[in-house]
Amino acid sequence: MFVRGFNHLTINVQNLARSLDFYTQVLGMTVRHRGATDAYLEWGTAWICLIEQKNYAENKERQLGVDHVAFYIEEEHFQDAVMLLQKSEARIVRGPVKRGLGWSINFLDPDGTQLELHTSNLEERMKVWK
Repeated sequence: MFVRGFNHLTINVQNLARSLDFYTQVLGMTVRHRGATDAYLEWGTAWICLIEQKNYAENKERQLGVDHVAFYIEEEHFQDAVMLLQKSEARIVRGPVKRGLGWSINFLDPDGTQLELHTSNLEERMKVWK
């Protein structure tokens, strides 16, 4: 696979407003999008997504903390990476799917940590939210 680097981190939070105060006021991140249950923040060249999970205790599949880690891959290498994942029998939990202006596939590592390969960047993602 020709992964170029870190793309984004998605974090499940219990209270989006409280978390936004921390990430913006304490850590100095900039809000790029704020939805009813999600927010995209930028910090230098890194970006994160916060997703509110009010009923996290009732949902055994999703917990607070890191939801998944996404890595950037150029679109020209995406299909080869998908085929490699499929041949390796990695557990694919979403995709491949077009999300916004890019392609995405989510899969689990052997310990169940969700990883994502994503072909777009924050600028492209924000075009969809505007």
